[in-house]
Amino acid sequence: MNISGLAFGAAFMLSVLLPFAVRPLLVKLGIVDVPNHRSSHERPVLRGLGLAVLIAVVAVEACFTWLAFSLEPAGADWRFLLTVTLATLAAGLLGLSEDIRGLSVPIRSAVLLAIAAGSALALLVLARAADRGAVQGIDAATLPVWALAALFVYAVLFISSYINVANFMDGLNGISGLHGLIAGLAFAAAGWLSGQHWLVIAGLVLAAGWAGFLPWNLTKPGAFPGDVGSYMLGGAVAVTSFAALLTGVPVLATIGPMVIYFGDVGTTLVKRVRAGHKWDEPHKEHAYQRLQQLGMPHLAASGINAGFTLAASALGLASFFVGPIWWLLLLALGLALVVAYQLMPRLLEKKFPASSS
Repeated sequence: MNISGLAFGAAFMLSVLLPFAVRPLLVKLGIVDVPNHRSSHERPVLRGLGLAVLIAVVAVEACFTWLAFSLEPAGADWRFLLTVTLATLAAGLLGLSEDIRGLSVPIRSAVLLAIAAGSALALLVLARAADRGAVQGIDAATLPVWALAALFVYAVLFISSYINVANFMDGLNGISGLHGLIAGLAFAAAGWLSGQHWLVIAGLVLAAGWAGFLPWNLTKPGAFPGDVGSYMLGGAVAVTSFAALLTGVPVLATIGPMVIYFGDVGTTLVKRVRAGHKWDEPHKEHAYQRLQQLGMPHLAASGINAGFTLAASALGLASFFVGPIWWLLLLALGLALVVAYQLMPRLLEKKFPASSS
């Protein structure tokens, strides 16, 4: 087994086995998800099992980072994996705090911005110090100070926003697990195509962690990832995406796994604001929620979301094989996927009549 396979296997096994230790702790703490206006379930369910995924992913990434530094101290690329690991841990711990006691909006927002700012600054410093030409991504070493400042602001908004997006989208069994699996595999593929071993490991470990969680999420009595899981997922995906961009991965390949999630949340918020609703109040108007409200099983609705995410990821990876002049076409096709995904509830309403269950 090569090093990539070892990383995947270790993260998967840890994610499968750790819930045996984590579940009793969650029960003792009383971390239970009680249904509300935003929920797609009807009975209390244990939540916070994303803590097992967090431990699995961070532990394996930390071990491989330490191993890389031991074998190749000058290997600067592995510092990107270390930054991703620390950001994932910080985002997950913020979510765990929400699960255990809850945080006020100002405190949560401040910590979220601090995580995003720290991650973005660290990655920009690393990319600046690398002093190497980017393949098709951004070459931070050649950017003027004003451009670096603008990129920093963009990264802070991008990372903090996606952590919230992943939290908003965590409303069905299987949806976060499948998203983490697909996003991780997409990043691993991007790492392989760009010759970056740290990105291959980051992607495979993320994919394996969420693959190991899926059986716990999808089988009775079930368990939810909780805020610790959704924050960890959003942080890991967003920071990995930005790190990949700075190390030479084409921009479309870095955002491909995120297009459908961003599209669902963005269009839903716009619709709610235009209708005069408060954007932050609980609701069930996301496309994935409307699919479930048709009477579609959770896994089927989550699978549709995952299918579109897989297609968008494939379009992003296609940018490795065509010139930048064709990227506009790939972007247009990605936006078309967002539109098609938003139309799915309307297209399927006759096949899946509304159910009260």
